[in-house]
Amino acid sequence: PTPPARPLARAPRKAMATRRVMTRASTMAARRGMSGAARKLVIGGNWKCNGTRASVAELVDMLNGYGAPPSNCDVFVAPPALHLPFVRDSLQSTMIVSAQNVAREDGYGAYTGEMTADMLVDSGISWCITGHSERRMGFGSAGESSALVAAKTKMAVSKGMTAVACVGETLEEREAGRMLDVVLGDHMQALADALSPADWESVVIAYEPVWAIGTGVTATPEQAEEAHAAIRDWMQSALSPAIADATRIQYGGSVKDSNAAELIAKSNIDGFLVGGASLTSAFKGILDAVKA
Repeated sequence: PTPPARPLARAPRKAMATRRVMTRASTMAARRGMSGAARKLVIGGNWKCNGTRASVAELVDMLNGYGAPPSNCDVFVAPPALHLPFVRDSLQSTMIVSAQNVAREDGYGAYTGEMTADMLVDSGISWCITGHSERRMGFGSAGESSALVAAKTKMAVSKGMTAVACVGETLEEREAGRMLDVVLGDHMQALADALSPADWESVVIAYEPVWAIGTGVTATPEQAEEAHAAIRDWMQSALSPAIADATRIQYGGSVKDSNAAELIAKSNIDGFLVGGASLTSAFKGILDAVKA
């Protein structure tokens, strides 16, 4: 079941504009920013803590069999850290290999269990995910705060990496009408406080409603578009119209090949951060859905 749509509260400092259903052509036109250049789509596969050596090799073979990704799209996969070197060396060069996390700390040192941006870049890994909801919730310990996520994001981009920074609300926060307070006032504000205007050129935002991750429940295209538009409106006021126009915002929340085309038709949805479906042949269906 899909949670009933709740009207979003007014975004801080800017009223939300009226939204409308668009054709593919008008959607692409709407993705064009002030410079006239369209935002390039970005599709990521987050493999989470999945994969043996054998199954990862099979998955890479499957991805290589797809051929080159659509020309209008960046495609990345984020395997567990243990498998990063193998995937880096084995995956077709037209796809990007990303880490699932990055340390806040700089350089090298006594950071047991961490991987710094310096180490990742030295290993040929130039993308990373920061602030995924599972890391914000923690695994038997305190989860990552928005300040920590922002610091990690800043460290990654300062080392030349592209960071996919995740934001999103829980079901309880959404039902309490706090979606904008959490996503904009906390998650996005922390990033805005940490990043310089130039840093945003190396940041992708992934909006992931926590209630739709791994549950089989997906936000309706209208719910997802409304949230993405609120984020972009907030960025326009809090950062600048240019940054808001240029920054790519992914949707992540039980994306499947069966709903990808309807979601990507929305003008503020610039791609997907895919979980479970990225481990199966459904990932090709998602890629096919975004072809220009």
